[in-house]
Amino acid sequence: MSEQVSFENRLPLQEVQEAVLRIKSEIKKVIVGQDKVLDLLLTALLANGHVLIEGVPGVAKTLVAKLLSKCISTDFSRIQFTPDLMPSDVLGTMVYNAGLAKFEFNKGPVFSNLVLIDEVNRAPAKTQAALFEVMEERQVSTDGVTRRLEPPFLVLATQNPVEHEGTYRLPEAQLDRFLFKVNIDYPDVDQEFEILLNAQKRKVINELELINAVVTAEEVIRFQSIVHQVLVDENLLRYIASIIEKTRSSSALYLGASPRASLAVLNAAKAYAAIEGRDFVTPDDIKFVIIPVLHHRVILTPEKEMEGVQTQFVIRQIIDSVEVPR
Repeated sequence: MSEQVSFENRLPLQEVQEAVLRIKSEIKKVIVGQDKVLDLLLTALLANGHVLIEGVPGVAKTLVAKLLSKCISTDFSRIQFTPDLMPSDVLGTMVYNAGLAKFEFNKGPVFSNLVLIDEVNRAPAKTQAALFEVMEERQVSTDGVTRRLEPPFLVLATQNPVEHEGTYRLPEAQLDRFLFKVNIDYPDVDQEFEILLNAQKRKVINELELINAVVTAEEVIRFQSIVHQVLVDENLLRYIASIIEKTRSSSALYLGASPRASLAVLNAAKAYAAIEGRDFVTPDDIKFVIIPVLHHRVILTPEKEMEGVQTQFVIRQIIDSVEVPR
């Protein structure tokens, strides 16, 4: 009589899944639909990556970020970017303490665990550049002193794609620091009806009062460590590399994806696999995360832009042209 083979995860992924379900359950008290958006935000959280949220006014970009922060028992700060915002308003500045007769560093709002930057493209280049070191190195260097930010550290930035007056386009180097670019679309008719119905029934004015903290900062750090150990077969690593290489040789793209994009796809696929309860990555995990990873990292040629070709369409064509490992 042959022994029955048992396939069990070697990682404690049930904890991760349960935490993700708790967060989703809380957010869905307010947000209707947007399942893919929530999956991508939670994937970014577990992959320790930042997110750029794009959408027209009124589709709950800021609200989604606030709700996610409320679900995690950790520090949260919100920075409204404006044309007159200075780097010191974000990072902090040295202030003279008359009592001690010396200068002390007054930390800016970026010294938090979850930072919401509203309308990130409204601040000038100098202020945007101040975020480079913070987002990449998780530290702030001022007056010759480097100050580390406490983990977990996640930046959620929003921007409006249709309003260009008084805005400053994010440079490619800045965009490359975001793990995902997530687009929030209009709800369909049924979802719009449900939004109105919920608003009519709701007994509290402030939606944030409905949300409870269901995950601690320590748990997030531990989950990120677990996600890092998810297995990826070498054939899938070559699959990622092949897709990235084709973005560099595509006649439709002026700028292809960088090695940082390859690593972003890898880390995001691991996190999404963990959310799905697997300790190994599949091609479907890669396909789920790769467009949000690449969308803001590649640039169409002027000819394709004039033709009205969408970046997502080109990326999908490239993905379809690469053989899926078996």
